[in-house]
Amino acid sequence: MTVVGPFGLSVRDQALEADVQAGLAAVEEGLLEATKSEVPFITEAAQHLVRAGGKRFRPLLVMLAAQFGDPYAPGIVPSAVVVELTHLATLYHDDVMDEAEVRRGVDSANARWGNSVAVLTGDFLFARASHILADLGPEAVRVQAEAFERLVTGQILETAGPQDGRDPVEHYLDVLGGKTGSLVAVACRFGAMMSGADETVVDVLTQYGERLGVAFQLADDVLDIASDSHESGKTPGTDLREGIPTLPVLRLRERAARLGLAEDIALCELLDSDLTDDTRHAEALAGLRVHPALEQARRDTVRYAEDARSALAPLRECDAKVALMEMCDAVVHRAG
Repeated sequence: MTVVGPFGLSVRDQALEADVQAGLAAVEEGLLEATKSEVPFITEAAQHLVRAGGKRFRPLLVMLAAQFGDPYAPGIVPSAVVVELTHLATLYHDDVMDEAEVRRGVDSANARWGNSVAVLTGDFLFARASHILADLGPEAVRVQAEAFERLVTGQILETAGPQDGRDPVEHYLDVLGGKTGSLVAVACRFGAMMSGADETVVDVLTQYGERLGVAFQLADDVLDIASDSHESGKTPGTDLREGIPTLPVLRLRERAARLGLAEDIALCELLDSDLTDDTRHAEALAGLRVHPALEQARRDTVRYAEDARSALAPLRECDAKVALMEMCDAVVHRAG
């Protein structure tokens, strides 16, 4: 058994390992090439997060999905570069919206160069992704455009909040389907599509990616509360400090409304206070870490990961399918 990439996926088949490692190495080269500019400052800003590393979760899924067709087809690596560039661009924009200071263990682009540079660098990455995408054909352009629309819609819905009468948890899960699930689904879709896999296989892998993407983000929600050192390099409790209601907080509020327990209501009131104050922030984190709402969020993560695993059932048995199933286990493990 060996380990592939920063995500730590176990792969038992040497040929599959070689294919995935070679593909990820080619993606890394493609990312550096795609982020070069004639203007040195743009290159520096665009490569800032590329060089900071990352799990390369989405390119890894492209490589595994491609195993259900021709894994050496010419469109596979470029499509993986497109997906990762799109993801990186959203991180530049997210950090501006969240006023984040750290990303992947380094200064965020907005902290280093200001909001304007960060936003424009994200736009530059979107442009470079579109340039690569144009060579992959009109169907690839359509798939990416639809996913990008869902991604932005999810972000807007998160900012706007649920409509009156809408269950906040359902609203949030819909948000994650757009914000995170859509692009992870595209990673799986591109890998299968570019490899020439059957349309039924493409559809199965797309459904798997959507569910896995939501599980992955839910695991991040849990880690943001539970981990002392967030594996993404972000400061723990970032969403909490910014007042972003992630799933553990929503489960807490749901429980407080249902049971009316004094300790739950007190914790909700603390969350509604000014958490830019370090003392209040630390108290809120400590309270959530021992609250049943965090365990409920873990169970939600497991449920989505199991849904993703179940989606793979129609696929033929092979090492790539085993690896995709183990990806579900890895996501759950991240959430504890």
